Amino acid sequence: MQQSDGTPAGRPVAARLLLGIEDGVAVAALVLLSLFPLLEIVLRSVLRTGILGQSDYLVHFVLLLGYIGGMITAREGRHLSMGSGFHGHGNILGDYLKRVTGLIAAAVCTALAWSALSFVLLGFGPGQRVGIVPIQLFVSALPVAMTVMAVRFARQVPRGRFTALGIAIGFAVGTFLAWEPIVNIAYTVTMMPPPWLESVLDRWLVIMPAIAVPAIIVLLISAFAGTPLFVVLAGTAFLLFARAGGALEVILNEGYTMLTGSTIPAIPLFTFTGYLLSESRAGERLVTLFRALFGWIPGGLVIAAVFASVFFTSFTGASGVTILALGGLLFYVLHTDGNHPESFSVGILTSASNIGLLFPPSLAIIIYGTIAQVNIFHLFLGGILPGLAIVAVFSVIGVVVSSRSRTPVVPFQPRAALAAVREAIWEVLLPVVIVVVYFSGTASLVETAAVAVIYTVLVEVLFKREITLRALPSVALKCITIAGGVLIILASARALSFYIVDARIPIMLRDWVQAAIGSRIVFLILLNLTLLVTGCFMDIFSAIMIVAPLVVPLGGLFGIDPVHLGVIFLANLGLGFITPPVGIDLFLSSYRFDKPLPEIYRHVAPFFLVQLAMVLLITYVPLLATTLPRLFGG
Repeated sequence: MQQSDGTPAGRPVAARLLLGIEDGVAVAALVLLSLFPLLEIVLRSVLRTGILGQSDYLVHFVLLLGYIGGMITAREGRHLSMGSGFHGHGNILGDYLKRVTGLIAAAVCTALAWSALSFVLLGFGPGQRVGIVPIQLFVSALPVAMTVMAVRFARQVPRGRFTALGIAIGFAVGTFLAWEPIVNIAYTVTMMPPPWLESVLDRWLVIMPAIAVPAIIVLLISAFAGTPLFVVLAGTAFLLFARAGGALEVILNEGYTMLTGSTIPAIPLFTFTGYLLSESRAGERLVTLFRALFGWIPGGLVIAAVFASVFFTSFTGASGVTILALGGLLFYVLHTDGNHPESFSVGILTSASNIGLLFPPSLAIIIYGTIAQVNIFHLFLGGILPGLAIVAVFSVIGVVVSSRSRTPVVPFQPRAALAAVREAIWEVLLPVVIVVVYFSGTASLVETAAVAVIYTVLVEVLFKREITLRALPSVALKCITIAGGVLIILASARALSFYIVDARIPIMLRDWVQAAIGSRIVFLILLNLTLLVTGCFMDIFSAIMIVAPLVVPLGGLFGIDPVHLGVIFLANLGLGFITPPVGIDLFLSSYRFDKPLPEIYRHVAPFFLVQLAMVLLITYVPLLATTLPRLFGG
């Protein structure tokens, strides 16, 4: 019997101990990340002071969470990729592709591990501290995580002839790719490294520029075979810097800079809030509530399903999580119990989940605001009306379909509605708490996210008792598996984004667009097409990191309001998730509803066209995105 990381079920005691430490550090980082901001609020309110070095502690907890979470995600085999559908048990092609992608991932992670070690030795001295903790204790997570992930990717390679030789080749290739950082390590440690290291480096400096472009092409092709996206992004950045003769430590430095950004702690915190909700019966209570409130209207059940999907996606930050967590329950409500056509039920549940990306506290909005340097508060306001417009259209469709299919309605019962409100009141108050705490200026974004976590723990663990204290670490680990995958992608994409900016590509693109495109309308059409394709092939976090630095200067060139541009960006990427043939939500829907992909395409097509029309409306009617920021943005 095999575990998810490919190791035997009966692990040695030492192995179990190491895995326990790994899980414990990650969970502890998430717990401290949740408690520190709350303690800061209390101390600030009562004693007019705060925790010394609180912000430094927070961002370095995120650093630990990101890289150790990446280790756990690799252990579970859950790093995001575009080609996981090719892998299957007993599938010869799948086994071959898994062997190739595993070795590529092992090679890239080995190269990054050497670069990370060099970065730690060169970039941080023993006297530097985060509060009372030596900073090297935190940043040592970078080389450790990359080394462990390299081993785990190698161990995921299916067993067979020459497997050991192949794994050795993967590690050897990664070591050669990182030869310059290895020489830097040797100089740091010994001051007088052996001459043969320099001799090999001379050859390395000649070989790397020659092989960089072909190697990048191989990496990009391998992405469609299942190589994790963070490996593709970091590997591409690594090869580009090697080709240009840049310091390879900058890749890890940019990852460090990204994960220690002031707003980044909100990402794992809001994700944790979403997972606490999904692991409890909050979804059932919300569906019951919306059903009691809207069930008397033809299409009321559809309205309930759309609102529930939007609510969960706004907290988890991933529409795919909503499909997997709530898809079965909402399908039962719409199709089995509500008598809506199966095709309609699958289509609207697959399509509605991405609307939540436009509503606060969407993680996509937080990341876009951080990268594009746009006020996150204004972006939160800017996404509300466009999001409500799409929700309204989907609700109208639900009313029409329900009326035509004569779906039975449930008479409005005040007592049942009041009971449903009483049952779900604590979940309903959660967004109210967030709005009041954050939008009133009482707390920062990160502090608001921590309040959301603590509030949800109090409700679901202590009050509702649907999650036991003993089960809380396992829920945290489920969150960390996703959060770690997202954070490691952000760190990798930041390095590639840095290269793009350093190579002056945004400036060259701006000059070309200024010379070739004179119409704002033409630019917006091209922007819609570009973002739609991007949303098909990339996860939203990578897309924001890589594409936003290119798009933001162009938006300024054509006088597009920064908030409006951000809403256009996110709405298009959300639509890309349901764009055939490779929108990621289509694959997840196929998995969740046990339907072949062509059937999912047919079910989703009408909703795709409707949402496309709404995205175009958002694009060409700026008032939808700019009205609330101008009224309430201060």
